[in-house]
Amino acid sequence: MSDRLDDLERRIDELRAGVRKAMRVRDGATARVLRAELRSAERAWDALVSGRPPQAKEEPPKLVTVREQVHQGLRLLGAAAQPRLIVAVSDAFFGGTIRSSQLTSLRRDEERSFRSSPFGRPYYLSAALTDRLSPARGLLTLSTWPLERRVVGPLSPRVDFLTCAIAIAERDPDDERALRLLVRMARNIPGATDGTLGPPDPARVAGAARAELRVHADRDTRDRAELAERATAQLGDAARLFGAATLSTIKKEKAK
Repeated sequence: MSDRLDDLERRIDELRAGVRKAMRVRDGATARVLRAELRSAERAWDALVSGRPPQAKEEPPKLVTVREQVHQGLRLLGAAAQPRLIVAVSDAFFGGTIRSSQLTSLRRDEERSFRSSPFGRPYYLSAALTDRLSPARGLLTLSTWPLERRVVGPLSPRVDFLTCAIAIAERDPDDERALRLLVRMARNIPGATDGTLGPPDPARVAGAARAELRVHADRDTRDRAELAERATAQLGDAARLFGAATLSTIKKEKAK
């Protein structure tokens, strides 16, 4: 029994140190996993000292990577989005732990992975493509979306904002973080609020966003279809996901 207690006490000390280290570097996901292991070790220590049988082991939460958290956020939004919005959605709806700074090099990492092993992953975090077929600055999309959803024309930023607002409103946010996010988006949609100081009605926000979306949808759909057709004709697989850096890149892609 003494040896077992000594082992548990050493393990508890290691886990406590690990939690402190994770909190210092603001790695919340790792801290949660270590805290779960710490609670399990402390229960085992209590059971051994008291002579009571230990409770059923608590499974530690799965460690969700930054890449997976971004994927979750984009799937909910359903449109190209800036890192700041993806982080806010991840935090509000999935208990995410990511920060905008962690997304800075993520797209470049995805491109390197694709070029070293094309289509080796179920999905890639890809770039939105501008009318020059270059990567749109700071806009992330999913490779599994049709090309028409991954290109951005003149009206696309507004259309995508409205699409994201509808997606958030339809989740019927009741968490404080989700409500703050909905408030920020509603302020930029005519008719989404009733002028009171309280939180906006999600159904009203979604309805106002859809009303404006109908104004822009046809033109934006035509613009995107034209861009998608050009990208299909002029770009290879990698450039269709991550954009062409220059006109010479497009010429090289066409020559392949």
